[in-house]
Amino acid sequence: MKKTIQIFGMLMIAMTIMVSCKKDKDPATTDFFIGTYKGDVSYNKDNNKIVSSDGKITVSKVGETYNFYFGSNIPDITGVKFEKKSDNSYVSIGSGLTGIAIDASSLKMLVIKDGATWTADCKR
Repeated sequence: MKKTIQIFGMLMIAMTIMVSCKKDKDPATTDFFIGTYKGDVSYNKDNNKIVSSDGKITVSKVGETYNFYFGSNIPDITGVKFEKKSDNSYVSIGSGLTGIAIDASSLKMLVIKDGATWTADCKR
């Protein structure tokens, strides 16, 4: 019986992840979202410049908080809040983390914080 419950639990978790990762799912319409955006990304701080034309950003949302996980040794940006703009697009708010726009198909970013600059122009 324990084995059956464990298998059922893992199946439910896998189904939740699969549904939350659907490419046309808009992060604004759900409290739980995980999606990957790909495109041009860059990071610059103290003469340490990282540029990638095939960069990847994994976005997670739990409740109202977004986290942006970069590849290519670029530091992550976490704890970002958004407010709704026109046409179901969202723009970041809060101190030091403005300059991020996200919707179901694109992610654009220009964040300057603590002497570092992150940029992104990505699609899903």
